[in-house]
Amino acid sequence: MAKIRGMLTLEELTKLVDTGEIETIVLGFTDHYGRLMGKRFDAEFFLESAATDGTHACTYLMTVDMEMEPVPGYTFANWERGYGDFHLVPDMNTLRVATWLDKSALVLCQIEDEKTHQLTPVAPRSILQKQLGKITELGYQALAASELEYYVYEDSYKAAAQKEYNHLEPLGWYIEDYHLLQGTRQEKFTAHARYHLKHSGIPVENSKGEWGHGQHELNVRYADVLTMADRHTIFKQCLKEVADGLGLSVSFMAKPTPDAAAGSSCHLHLSLWQDGDNIFDGNQSLGPVQGSDIFRWFLGGWMAHVQDVMVFYAPTINSYKRYADFSWAPTRIAWSYDNRTAGFRVVGNGKSLRIENRIPGADCNPYLVYAAALASGLDGIANKIEPPDIFEGDIYSAQHLPRVPYTLEHAVDNFANSDFAKQAFGEDVVNHYTHFYRKEVADFNKWVTDWERKRYFERI
Repeated sequence: MAKIRGMLTLEELTKLVDTGEIETIVLGFTDHYGRLMGKRFDAEFFLESAATDGTHACTYLMTVDMEMEPVPGYTFANWERGYGDFHLVPDMNTLRVATWLDKSALVLCQIEDEKTHQLTPVAPRSILQKQLGKITELGYQALAASELEYYVYEDSYKAAAQKEYNHLEPLGWYIEDYHLLQGTRQEKFTAHARYHLKHSGIPVENSKGEWGHGQHELNVRYADVLTMADRHTIFKQCLKEVADGLGLSVSFMAKPTPDAAAGSSCHLHLSLWQDGDNIFDGNQSLGPVQGSDIFRWFLGGWMAHVQDVMVFYAPTINSYKRYADFSWAPTRIAWSYDNRTAGFRVVGNGKSLRIENRIPGADCNPYLVYAAALASGLDGIANKIEPPDIFEGDIYSAQHLPRVPYTLEHAVDNFANSDFAKQAFGEDVVNHYTHFYRKEVADFNKWVTDWERKRYFERI
């Protein structure tokens, strides 16, 4: 396999450090929200120490809210246990040049227990690796791609904050889906993003305007699931930092404004492979699809467990504002062939046959969303779960079909009470993330929103 441009071996990094081309190494990992946390190392010290010995970070990072306040009530880490350290171990398979930063390289880390050096069970990347271990035991490989949408604004992040995120100016003033003229206006940001992704180990396919004002999509090449989740993480960080450097802002909120024409999704494409063959391919007919038993059961399991793991697909209060009929976001759980009203859109044929799950939003944590997908599909294979009949036509109008949850509160209750989730991820993980999402709901329920003030301040 050809080497991916921008990826580095330790030997190549050493040469770049010796010549002064790399001076800083960024070590990162995601928290529950999917934000990159970590440290910056002097490049020479990294080579002398952290490259082999790793480094440390406070366990409180797996208990904080969006404002970085440690939240009480977790058993993994708390004040009683003194908020010690976990061990950050660089995964050298992720080492790359970060061309959007000055003389910098970046590596993602695994989070391990300080004493046992076992993967920390509640860390998002660890949760995905557990599912990938099950895939490997079966002799399969999972290949995937994330299709991320986002909104770009003329306002800098600082200016947006000063405006309290109201009345921002999108980088586009009409629906620009596939419009090349409007896409050209976006190039002052998107061209930079494509360049830096391509030269930083994330092969780019294309970019295009999306349905909202200032909304865009930039697609990268598919890969094995862990590599894709890592690319997804770095993709978001790269785009935010490129935008910041240009005095712009980019948002991966699922629905950034009430009047946004469409929310921002993260469509997941996934297939299973064995010995170089797509094992979704087969000779059984499911409507227009020729698939295998594995394909059918994986699809059945993935669909059957949407309610159980919805918190991983839609992790924020805002996520659920995206699920509106006739908005391009799926609202009901059904599958179809090449039908964008379906939550599960089957596309391709033969070696390209794959399942596209259109439910996740751009605000998802990639490690958790892929872990949910694999756990659901594997359960489908293990229990030979049959999918419902293919649906043909407008799924938005099919009111009898089961709907995705309406709120995060509804979704987290499903997750907390799910025997499947406890079996797939472990009861400790379910309890940990239940506490995390319920705190998010509780914080929102205490907040007085602009909507309430506008509606009630004078007229109630």
